[in-house]
Amino acid sequence: MLTRPSHDVVVIGAGVVGAACAYYAAEAGLSVAVVDRGPVAGGTTGAGEGNLLLSDKEPGPELDLALLSSRLWTELAGRLPAAVEYEPKGGLVVASDPRRLEALRAFAAGQAAAGVKAEEVAGERLRELEPHLAPGLAGGFHYAQDAQVQPALAAAHLLRAARQRGAELYLGEAVTGLPTGPGGAVRGVRTARRELAAGAVVNAAGTWGGELAALAGVNLPVLPRRGFVLVTEPLPRVVRHKVYAADYVADVASGSAALQTSAVVEGTPSGPVLIGASRERVGFDRTLSPEVLRRLAAQAAELFPVLARVRVLRAYRGFRPYLPDHLPAIGADPRAPGLYHACGHEGAGIGLAPATGLLIARQLTGARPDLDLAPFRPDRFPA
Repeated sequence: MLTRPSHDVVVIGAGVVGAACAYYAAEAGLSVAVVDRGPVAGGTTGAGEGNLLLSDKEPGPELDLALLSSRLWTELAGRLPAAVEYEPKGGLVVASDPRRLEALRAFAAGQAAAGVKAEEVAGERLRELEPHLAPGLAGGFHYAQDAQVQPALAAAHLLRAARQRGAELYLGEAVTGLPTGPGGAVRGVRTARRELAAGAVVNAAGTWGGELAALAGVNLPVLPRRGFVLVTEPLPRVVRHKVYAADYVADVASGSAALQTSAVVEGTPSGPVLIGASRERVGFDRTLSPEVLRRLAAQAAELFPVLARVRVLRAYRGFRPYLPDHLPAIGADPRAPGLYHACGHEGAGIGLAPATGLLIARQLTGARPDLDLAPFRPDRFPA
């Protein structure tokens, strides 16, 4: 067994949330190690679209977290290389009929009171923003603050920046135990190859966050929620914004285990169009579902008829780390001193990563957090 010198903190997980935790902890002057069972962005991050959204979040703790993250992503875009493909392109949420438009109007009014910029767009003006949209839509809302990154590259460059500040990275090493010190406090991590002693451990293990918490004897009911994304052939910029149908907002908020699909369409700097989004709780079943792919393609073509003639080159799937109340677990776990959680963000982890990382770093250093962490308490779920 190899033993490394002590670290201030070990972060478990090299996805974008773990990378952000490592980045902000290292920036705060802490000595950091990052451990992951696979490669960088090998889990949910590598299967994500890179959404940095305010438009789908109702007023409350998650929107507050997203607003903080939106500001931090803007700062990071000026620090990280252009390769992360940060695009402040804005989002467009569209309604097919007056009833759905009225629901969007009420939703946007609540968001505006919390600081979200949302501008109503009449049906006849939608094609000024998106020339290839289907005709006859009732209207929509433009969200100027919505943005996009390439998630795997964002994680990689956050980790690179953390390593430039002294962080160490151990990939391909699954955590098998959480050693404890006097009084039962978590004091590091154990893998098959080494033991890393640390004053604190951050659980940023994504969909495996519940299994990691169990190693410390605590309950964190993280479940995987499967989603598929279609990738088209490279195209000219036929889709300018993140565009989705109003039903997507309800799907995000739903706790249903059943299959849900709603069109989410966006272009990318490299040319392909990404098409989502589906949600279903089927455990870690990675079986390709032709029915889900068919539904996504049909809904995308309904929004953008031009896509009906476009080839889909591939499809990928991943698992969102779902918690029953749709809020992530962020911060110290009072049931296991020394253990901190940064997981359970479901489909919003890429967007919420910087705020999560900053809040964790604030707690680790004893600084005042930028937000009230009470709604994200890891021990809020019954045993």
